[in-house]
Amino acid sequence: MSTDELKRHLHEGIENIDDNELLNTIKELIDHKYLTIKLPKLSEWQLNRIKESEKQINQGDFLTEEEADKIIDKWLKE
Repeated sequence: MSTDELKRHLHEGIENIDDNELLNTIKELIDHKYLTIKLPKLSEWQLNRIKESEKQINQGDFLTEEEADKIIDKWLKE
C-alpha cells in the first residue's frame, strides 16, 4: 500500500470511529510525532552539579544499586 493509499484508508477509518477514547489515543500519537521537545533550562549551579557528577562517575566514585539499597534500608530502620 502506497503512502497516499494508506493516508486515504486511515482518513476513512477515522471518519467511522465513534469511540472518543480511541480518537484521543490516535491524537496523542500524532501529537507526539510532531511536538518539539523543549528541554528545561538548567541553571549554572545545575550544570556544574552535572559536570561534577560525571567526573565522580568517571573516577569510579559512585554507589552500586545494591550499596545504595543497603544504605537506604539502614536509614529506614533508624
